[in-house]
Amino acid sequence: MHNRPTELPESHGNDLKTLRSLAPFLWEYRVRVVLALLFLVFSKVANVGIPLMLKDIVDALDRDNMQLVLPLGLLLSYGALRLASSLFNELRDAVFARVRHGAMRKVSVRVLEHLHRLSLRYHLERKTGGISRDIERGTRSVSSLLNYMVFSILPTLVEVTLIAGILLKRYSVWFAVITFVSVIVYIFFTFRITEWRMKYRVKMNATDSKANTQAIDSLINYETVKYFGNEQHELSRYDASLEEWEDAAVKSQTSLSALNVGQASIIALGVTSIMILASSGVVEGQLSIGDLVLINAFLLQLFIPLNFLGIVYSQLKHAIADMQLMFDVLEKRPEIEDAPDAVALTVRQGEVCVDRISFAYDPDRPILDDVSFTIPPGQRVAVVGPSGAGKSTLARLLFRFYDVNKGRILIDGQDIRSVTQQSLRAAIGIVPQDTVLFNDTLRYNIGYARQDADFEDIQQAAKLANIHDFIVSLPKGYDTVVGERGLKLSGGEKQRVAIARAILKNPKILIFDEATSSLDSQSEQSILESLRSAAQNHTTLVIAHRLSTIIDADQILVMQQGRIVERGNHAQLLGHAGIYAQLWELQQQEEEKQVAG
Repeated sequence: MHNRPTELPESHGNDLKTLRSLAPFLWEYRVRVVLALLFLVFSKVANVGIPLMLKDIVDALDRDNMQLVLPLGLLLSYGALRLASSLFNELRDAVFARVRHGAMRKVSVRVLEHLHRLSLRYHLERKTGGISRDIERGTRSVSSLLNYMVFSILPTLVEVTLIAGILLKRYSVWFAVITFVSVIVYIFFTFRITEWRMKYRVKMNATDSKANTQAIDSLINYETVKYFGNEQHELSRYDASLEEWEDAAVKSQTSLSALNVGQASIIALGVTSIMILASSGVVEGQLSIGDLVLINAFLLQLFIPLNFLGIVYSQLKHAIADMQLMFDVLEKRPEIEDAPDAVALTVRQGEVCVDRISFAYDPDRPILDDVSFTIPPGQRVAVVGPSGAGKSTLARLLFRFYDVNKGRILIDGQDIRSVTQQSLRAAIGIVPQDTVLFNDTLRYNIGYARQDADFEDIQQAAKLANIHDFIVSLPKGYDTVVGERGLKLSGGEKQRVAIARAILKNPKILIFDEATSSLDSQSEQSILESLRSAAQNHTTLVIAHRLSTIIDADQILVMQQGRIVERGNHAQLLGHAGIYAQLWELQQQEEEKQVAG
């Protein structure tokens, strides 16, 4: 994922697009949204009624009134309106709580679902720390945006409309004119300055994600950092990114202070003008003291929430900016998608046919060139060759993490591009070269292959993978937590867990991608029999580095520079005295040196 630009994008169009993207997540809660808006209006009607009732109370208690009596009915009505305002506010909050948190949950699940749908290329190119921070801010901003809209902006707009309408109807048109002009100037000033300030927030987001990416990368590669003694280098990189973030954050805060001063000046000018106009009306006998109190109360109700509009709008823009990054991820199309008419893979015998395939991760760097072979049902085919020959790419193509550029891959005569990815991957098991485990228990990690497996099945798979005795020797046994990415286990132990997973899954087709590469010779020999046992009656593709592990394969393919240059069984290939024979001789010499050593 590339660093985002720090300049502000085309704002209004992007904002509307982001809000439209949020709409489907709210549709399920449309009844609650309407009900919450009704409670909001009722609350504001009651709130605007309070100053009106206060005016009548003040006029009733005017000393010039010779028939002075306690206006009990008005006082009770005043109290009832205050209670109603609070009650409807709380009802609005209670009804809308499910909308806010429910939408946040649905967006979070949708984003994670989409990330799992995106292709392997995206996940190899992304920066985990940066995207995790983007997603975290984005999902949190869903709740924030709804909160600002329903609890701040809409109530203020409703109240401004009600107050301006009452002033226009009951008093001189100048009261409404000054109110409208003040509000419009205030909003215009706030929006313009906030738009200008947003570039600092965008830069804060970019540098924050960059710093988080660097921190996460340095921790994931903890051992590498230690190997080369580069702790200070990592701290310097991290601090440099945080310095950029600090600079943007300071500018954001100081520009906020300037915004607040401008807002306060507009409010002060508008309030002073209206109070002078109202006081003149009282002096001239056109308005009562109650009218002055009413207008003053209206101004307080109007401008106090407006005083926070700048902050609310700023936070709203921030929330939309955060959400936009998240919805950008949702707009990314998966590189590999099921065909519209895709059906479930039907595995009968488990024959795999690779038919003249060519593939390149990048057009300028071809990996496979016109490769063809067939793995008959129940047989074991091994692929060997130097590093970079394209061996592991075969496994990725068989799982359809990528699509071939030319040719096709068939399973029991079905092109894997015509079946669903879910059914394809359910039919294949793999023991990868680099086993990555969840930061959970050994029981969970082995059982991950089959969610409905019981504990006895998990133990049996572990026994076949020759790891059961090791697990039960641990203080917590199968409940031992393996650490992030399985760091608490050795490479050989992790690969045995991967073998146990493959055995537990029990698919028709198995792939061993250098499955014993992390094992020493003694451990390798002890587990080879388990691999052979697991592969019985399975169609098996073995990608091998050590030739000693595949001497009993039904067919061995020798690859070089993306092409198959030799094929046959172990004896036939040794008889050819070609590349395979040379590799065999080299490995035999290495093993003899190790034994001698």
